[in-house]
Amino acid sequence: MRIVMSGASGMIGTALSKLLESRGDEVIRLVRRPAANNKEWSWDPSAGVLDEAVLDGADAVVNLSGAGIGDRPWTKNRIRVLHDSRLQPTRTLTAAMGRLGSPPRAFVSQSASGYYGASRREVLHEDSAPGEGGVLAPLCVQWEEAARTAPDGVRVVTPRTGVVLSTQGGALGPLLPLLKVGLGGPFGNGRQYWPWITLADEASALAFLVDSQLEGAVNLCAPGLADVNTIVARLAEGFHRPAFLRVPRPALRLALGGLADELVMADQAMYPGKLAGAGFTWQHPELRQAVAWLTSRPGR
Repeated sequence: MRIVMSGASGMIGTALSKLLESRGDEVIRLVRRPAANNKEWSWDPSAGVLDEAVLDGADAVVNLSGAGIGDRPWTKNRIRVLHDSRLQPTRTLTAAMGRLGSPPRAFVSQSASGYYGASRREVLHEDSAPGEGGVLAPLCVQWEEAARTAPDGVRVVTPRTGVVLSTQGGALGPLLPLLKVGLGGPFGNGRQYWPWITLADEASALAFLVDSQLEGAVNLCAPGLADVNTIVARLAEGFHRPAFLRVPRPALRLALGGLADELVMADQAMYPGKLAGAGFTWQHPELRQAVAWLTSRPGR
């Protein structure tokens, strides 16, 4: 297959690109600088500029564009960047598809578990209502709406990715170094559910969505539910270290502001019903398997 990808240089994009190329697919990476080779194509999503020729003959488009959610405080300017870095690339891609007589058959455009809001005690399925208020829920709603502006005939998938477990960064980025030296611990009371998935399964699931006939929202997480207390305890066990330094909610709010409630304190018991029903096979469906993978492959 010929697959055009935005956000290919990020943690998830890098893993997905390697997986697709390992199975023989051609991946064309959209870049915001001059293209360095024939595997790259320059674009300017902030200005809505993309030559649709790059999409001509492509089988699928994968959109992973977006500034980091948790790498800096949510000032008004940063929130605007979070929106623009997601909505502008998505609209630029769908507009370019619309200018083609035969657009790509599939458009896999990233969304996030933030769609469901910060605190939901029920099990969250793909047909659950979006959250109310905050930053992430309305952003994800707009992000998915932008993806659905793809032209008729394009199968649109909006994977709602949860917490990606990897030693390369993501939600565990600031936590793993502390756990490795015995200075880590749960956030708040630790009873909030994180919809976790390993980076390996995240890449495999996105490749599965490119190939399958699934469409619409798809929850991307492992089928095994786990709260933060359990996740941190299992990670500490994997590194043979204690994990007793709990970080209280007030301290998190003081340090992180809105990030605290909507990310590290978010309570989302998400279930991947569509993936499971379509026959997707996880490499790490349970937390113990995920931790064993993380601790035995430090470069992953």
